Amino acid sequence: MRALPILLILLFAAAVSAYAQAPAQPEAASGFAPQAAVRAPRAMVVTANPHATEAALTVLREGGSAVDAAIAAVLVLNVVEPQSSGIGGGAFLLHFDGRTRALEAWDGRETAPAAVGETLFLQADGKPLGFHDAAVGGRAVGVPGLPALLEAVHRRHGRLAWKRLFEPAIALAQDGFPVSARLHALIARDRFLRDDAAARALFFDAEGAALAVGATLRNPALAGVLRALAGDGARSFYEGPLAADIVAAARREPNPGVLATEDLRAYRVIERKPLCGEYRSYRVCGMPPPSSGGATVLAMLGILERFRLDRLDPESAFVTHLISEAGRLAYADRDAWYGDPDAMTVRPSQLLDRRYLASRAQLIGLDGSLGVAAPGNPLPGRKRPPPAPDSELRSTTHLSIVDREGNAVALTASIEDAFGSRRMVHGFLLNNQLTDFSFAPYDARGEHPNRVGGRRRPRSSMAPTLVFDPEGALHLVTGSPGGSRIIQYVVSSVVGAIDWKLPVDQVLARAHAGSRNGPTEVEDTPAGRELAARLALFGHEPVLRDMTSGVGLIVRESGGWAGAADPRREGRAAGF
Repeated sequence: MRALPILLILLFAAAVSAYAQAPAQPEAASGFAPQAAVRAPRAMVVTANPHATEAALTVLREGGSAVDAAIAAVLVLNVVEPQSSGIGGGAFLLHFDGRTRALEAWDGRETAPAAVGETLFLQADGKPLGFHDAAVGGRAVGVPGLPALLEAVHRRHGRLAWKRLFEPAIALAQDGFPVSARLHALIARDRFLRDDAAARALFFDAEGAALAVGATLRNPALAGVLRALAGDGARSFYEGPLAADIVAAARREPNPGVLATEDLRAYRVIERKPLCGEYRSYRVCGMPPPSSGGATVLAMLGILERFRLDRLDPESAFVTHLISEAGRLAYADRDAWYGDPDAMTVRPSQLLDRRYLASRAQLIGLDGSLGVAAPGNPLPGRKRPPPAPDSELRSTTHLSIVDREGNAVALTASIEDAFGSRRMVHGFLLNNQLTDFSFAPYDARGEHPNRVGGRRRPRSSMAPTLVFDPEGALHLVTGSPGGSRIIQYVVSSVVGAIDWKLPVDQVLARAHAGSRNGPTEVEDTPAGRELAARLALFGHEPVLRDMTSGVGLIVRESGGWAGAADPRREGRAAGF
């Protein structure tokens, strides 16, 4: 059954939604800590850690811009959330100017060293390496982009002095902060972190155990690097003694990489054209390639626009069916077509053409799931590349900020795997982002746009997102960590806020469910398990997973802004 009229869909949905129940409270052991929405008339901040939120809010109160606040926050996150992001990694940033309404997309993604080749992640017999065989060590270290990105956007939009923005992070690194339960758990379970001497000295006690919850973690080496960056700018990171030490760490045995000092000197931030599309009467904007996040979010929304979700029960299995099928179709195209923009053979606009998305939506039926969707081809006759296996992991962070003048920042930053490459340099960890490339660049159908290559930028799923109302006013700021599931989490926040107009905290409290063109994944909570049982109505065979998003959501309300941090992590919203 294909392309059924909306009326029939609604009638069927009404029957299905009768089985829906309000989500139950998740088990305490799931790590879910409900957080109430925060409302404020002028400015709002949501970050992944209370220390970062406090730093950003203080900067805003001093008259700093949204960019100033974002810089202060992401530097603090490097200190208190070292497993997820930092100056050893990269980021994507969207900026909206509340006065001119100009929208900018900044690409601070890592680049591959010039000397890498397409066999970087292949064994001698031509078979791909195992993920951690590739990720741990210097082999997968890309040129970090975050320091250059922060400096570039500050030159354009900063108000406070550059040095001022480093003060909160320097103080926390020098004086220390109490280890959170989340950080302790991640240190304790990591199999590789203690193999690096500097990391072992920082994160473990004298007996070799992970620092206890509440123990003070001090990082004077990182404080020193931050002071140098505050005084000399990003140049001190990409040239000179620190650059030499970064290269030495990446080239050290075992599993050495080929990073060179020239790679750091050659790094450039790229200002790209934001990728925007219509959903209902709203304008949704995100990052273009090398992130696949913005385009795949728009593809899912473009497919879902054919269905009146606003008339459906958000908790029904039918809604999950539609979202899962839209995900299958959009991820199939993502896996086949997206990579470094210089290596792509089609443009995102072709994959987001409304007629093309309508043809994809027609593949969704009510009589069962597609299972595994085949990628489409927006250009008949064009050779379709092979899908590339996805190894992108979820150690990422996101922050959403709106300042008192209506300027907004959505920034998603990452070092890829938890604790990145497990190579530490002067108190910060280097990324392993090159593992976001396809390990096998060729198959029987040819080469893939996400194949490894010198100076290329690997495909990402990071999806900082801004949404504008029909009059063009900023309506919503969102984004999340979560590897390739980021796309699902962002779509869920947009649909929850626009179609169902749920309060921001309720948007984030809903059980996650969807498909990345594999199994139908459902969050392993009581509400998720109940939902999974009902998905058999539509031929799904769901699998229960730990789906640890970290959405930072801000939505405009009549009295100002409402913000909420994801209850699955330790973030916080605050405003004034």
